[in-house]
Amino acid sequence: MKKKEKFTDKVFDYTNEGFEQIIYFYNKATGLKGITCIHDTRLGPSCGGTRFYNYKSEEEALYDVTRLAKGMTYKNAAAGLDIGGCKTVIIGDPKKLKSEEFFRAYGRYIQSLKGRIYTGQDMNITLKDCEYMDRETDYVSGGKRKGAGSTTPLTAYGTYVGILAAVKKKLGQDNLDGLTIGFQGVGAVVQDMVQHLKKHDLKRVYFTDIDEEKIKQFKELLPLANYVEPDEIYAKKCDVFSPNAIGAILNDETIPKLDCKIIAGAANNMLEDEDKHGPMLEEKGILYAPDFVINSGGVINVYHEMMGYHKESALQTAEGIYDRLTEIFEISEKEGMPTYKAANIMAERRIRRLLEMRKDHVETRKRFQWNIE
Repeated sequence: MKKKEKFTDKVFDYTNEGFEQIIYFYNKATGLKGITCIHDTRLGPSCGGTRFYNYKSEEEALYDVTRLAKGMTYKNAAAGLDIGGCKTVIIGDPKKLKSEEFFRAYGRYIQSLKGRIYTGQDMNITLKDCEYMDRETDYVSGGKRKGAGSTTPLTAYGTYVGILAAVKKKLGQDNLDGLTIGFQGVGAVVQDMVQHLKKHDLKRVYFTDIDEEKIKQFKELLPLANYVEPDEIYAKKCDVFSPNAIGAILNDETIPKLDCKIIAGAANNMLEDEDKHGPMLEEKGILYAPDFVINSGGVINVYHEMMGYHKESALQTAEGIYDRLTEIFEISEKEGMPTYKAANIMAERRIRRLLEMRKDHVETRKRFQWNIE
């Protein structure tokens, strides 16, 4: 009983830290269970993908979903979108639990929130899964009714142009020719990115993953890529280290092993402790492309779907990731702060400016109406 009380206290602690809402959900018939965290809706309805992962404990799932939800608020603001941040994690083994009824039950749960959140693909959630959800809810990306399709291509493209921006800043070149890249995780995003990587004359590619099927698929797409064991990827000498799996992988144990010049990838919340591990990367002379900016292509795709999808417009917004990262690097340099902090400040400044604008607009309308009366 004491353990349960301690865990419950942790849940309410998050609401005291500014998170708007944490929701636990369960469906007995399908085995569906998970947690939704809504971090911020001041700019608009919250938006964030759904992650399906076999967490070791509920505490681990809660820790992950709250970190991810907060990251979505900053990601959406930094991407120039008028939406807030949320995230949902489904707890369990996706290889055992997935079915049509499972995701339709999840879709009904999303619909019950009446537009407070808008969700879509994340780890272990496919386009087919979203299509099942789409039959039960109006608030999922990737369904056949809305026409935008998978978020993966735009996430991959945005991450790719983000790598180019970091290479330009750190190495002074406009392409990836002659460079070595190390990929941690080679799921759908990295596999889609291969089409862009093939435009360049890369020197070498290292990669690792824990999923045998993904390893096989990546080798078929990029035969010259060199597989290494998961623990070995950190120490591989490379120009760009690209994390594309779970978060919190940049920490006390891994940072000393790094032998790279740039970190740029699609994984969320890479820094286990921003205030500690961001400066550690600075001390090693590693340029860090803040994750919630470089991997925002997916949410850009979702946002355009919410607004009425137009592919070219979505692509153009994703291309802007290059410019947003360049701006962050400039803020970091001019104001003497790590890039992760510069990215946070850019997002916070935008939220503050828009809230002030809206406040002034409301007050002006009130004054106008009062004068009329």
